[in-house]
Amino acid sequence: MSRIGKRPIEIPSGVKVVFSDSVLTVEGPKGKLSRQVMDGVSLEITPSSIEVKRADDGLKARSAHGLTRTLVNNMVVGVTKGFERALEINGVGYRAEAKGDVLNLSLGYSHPINYALPAGIIVEVDKMTKLVVKGIDKELVGQTAAKIRSFRGPEPYKGKGIKYADEKILRKAGKTGKK
Repeated sequence: MSRIGKRPIEIPSGVKVVFSDSVLTVEGPKGKLSRQVMDGVSLEITPSSIEVKRADDGLKARSAHGLTRTLVNNMVVGVTKGFERALEINGVGYRAEAKGDVLNLSLGYSHPINYALPAGIIVEVDKMTKLVVKGIDKELVGQTAAKIRSFRGPEPYKGKGIKYADEKILRKAGKTGKK
């Protein structure tokens, strides 16, 4: 039995959960999320909690049990609190600017990068070098942050580029001069 899968998910007040035709819809103060529930897994919804049950002990049902519980929990947390991911830009002349749903990045290339943000994602820019990606869908927030980071990943010599705020960059020693 999955240790994660057997834990119930508490439903906070103000959150509405509907499960029909293997589609789970969670609606809360921050928005609404829907997700298809995998085969071999069912949900038992009470007014105060959600429990994930599996149909049998087959390999497919066992592997989907804990994953489904985590995905449903992320939906509930997302519509109540939301998710965010912080990024930092390091480098001379490297900067970011958010204009509506477009993120403008100057990262040392010969051209600026204009990245159209996905629906439901907000990017806040602080001092042109600190970004915070916010949204209610944890998967989409992480995917957007990874895409922004991929435009200029941090390099190991000077640490220039875009990195996660909690990321540690292993530095390499540069070339040494003649003796």
